[in-house]
Amino acid sequence: MDFLINAFYTVLYEPLFNALVLLYEYIPGRDFGIAVIFLTLIIRFLLYPLMMKSIRSQKIMAELQPKIKEIQEKYKDDKEKQTKEMMELYKREKFNPFGGCLPLLIQLPLLLALYRVFWSGLSEGAMSHLYSFVPNPGVINPMFLGFLDLSAPNVVMAILAGAAQFFQTKTMSVKNPPDQKNQLSGLMQKQMLYFFPIFTVVILLKLPAAIGLYWIITALFSVWQQRLVFKKNDQRTA
Repeated sequence: MDFLINAFYTVLYEPLFNALVLLYEYIPGRDFGIAVIFLTLIIRFLLYPLMMKSIRSQKIMAELQPKIKEIQEKYKDDKEKQTKEMMELYKREKFNPFGGCLPLLIQLPLLLALYRVFWSGLSEGAMSHLYSFVPNPGVINPMFLGFLDLSAPNVVMAILAGAAQFFQTKTMSVKNPPDQKNQLSGLMQKQMLYFFPIFTVVILLKLPAAIGLYWIITALFSVWQQRLVFKKNDQRTA
């Protein structure tokens, strides 16, 4: 357990904390919120290839739903044949059903590390984690644009994050044919569309507003990536 904790701090917490302090020190105005936005964008660009793969995987999965449903109905009494046909479908479409999981798994420890950075990394004692080449700012001012305290929970930021999550999920949604509306895939899409944003708001109501800002920028960046993937696919099929 100690090894995992030390690895968490060495691999995730300290690099993120030092990057945030560097941005805070050198961005004109020393605005903590602007530093958080820049850090978020850096993280998203580092994860860009993985996230593009994940978005493509999600899109293909959504588009394959009618064929998957057809196979499930055709071989509903033969699970072995059903599984075989599904695997052949995935192979024909060059689709890995687990291809979109890795970026999601990576984001969870990142989110935990950012939580630690925003929750306890703003105190003077936290500066002991600074690398030797990073200047010590003393105590970081957590204000964003001079009026929003990003170290404390904020209802408005939580709601905006939920709205951004809704927009992101809505962008990813694929409309089903009329006869598919009441099927399991449609229900799952609706759950993702409405449940995740509500869950986001509930969680962020108790977390530092900096997490909410990170969430908003991440969602908007993801929407841009999704539109980029869809545009490229449309150009290829045109």
